[in-house]
Amino acid sequence: MKKLIEVSIEILSISTIRYFLLAGIPFVLFYILLPVKFGKYKIQQKLASQKDFRREIGYSMQSILVFTVIAVAIQVSPLKQYTLIYNDIAQYPVWFIAFGLIMSLIIHDTYFYWMHRLLHNKTIFKFTHLVHHKSTNPSPWTSYSFHFFEAVIEGLVLIPIVFMLPIHPITIFLFTILAFLINVYGHLGYEIAPKWFRHTWLFEVINTSVHHNMHHSKFKGNYGLYFRIWDRLMGTENPDYVKEYDKVKNQDS
Repeated sequence: MKKLIEVSIEILSISTIRYFLLAGIPFVLFYILLPVKFGKYKIQQKLASQKDFRREIGYSMQSILVFTVIAVAIQVSPLKQYTLIYNDIAQYPVWFIAFGLIMSLIIHDTYFYWMHRLLHNKTIFKFTHLVHHKSTNPSPWTSYSFHFFEAVIEGLVLIPIVFMLPIHPITIFLFTILAFLINVYGHLGYEIAPKWFRHTWLFEVINTSVHHNMHHSKFKGNYGLYFRIWDRLMGTENPDYVKEYDKVKNQDS
């Protein structure tokens, strides 16, 4: 029991610090210190309110508690013995750390796309996902702003990852960091991708801040998290996405 409490406090503390650092630093830069300088990167010209920010932080703290419970259950409870988590880093080649990270993102993106579409079911939406969509003009604080039940569903992505993929705790840690950074970028409210990115093959595959921002402003389409692949395969990408991206980037001239 003592170890359980210690691990819980440790994970909760790390997750909270990570949230305020990785979401807070971009927020301070883009919304407080240099909003004029970065104005040409702004996707929506209107501004969210202080009330929005407070609501998002409040729900995010709730989400972090939920994520902590799930992480503790996977890493400390008897459930761990049924997972493919391995602690001896020599058990697999060192490159398997990177491989596991990439596969975790692919699994997460697939999980998120279909879960996200389900949450947009009219009956389910108003009881869960509506909380996240109150942020029609998202900011970095929006990244974890979920209803309790959505936070549970979001956090459960770790289950298929640790049961399908041999994975080291280092990979899990890197995954949570990278996933959150990408999430912050998606909700940033500013498109900071360089102009040349538009004319690369990566643009055809990877989501941008504009891509997810359109989902918040239009309430449908663009359901993917990291990649455009599922949206394009399933015909759910907003047909105006590329045009909107070009419009935003044309401000950067």
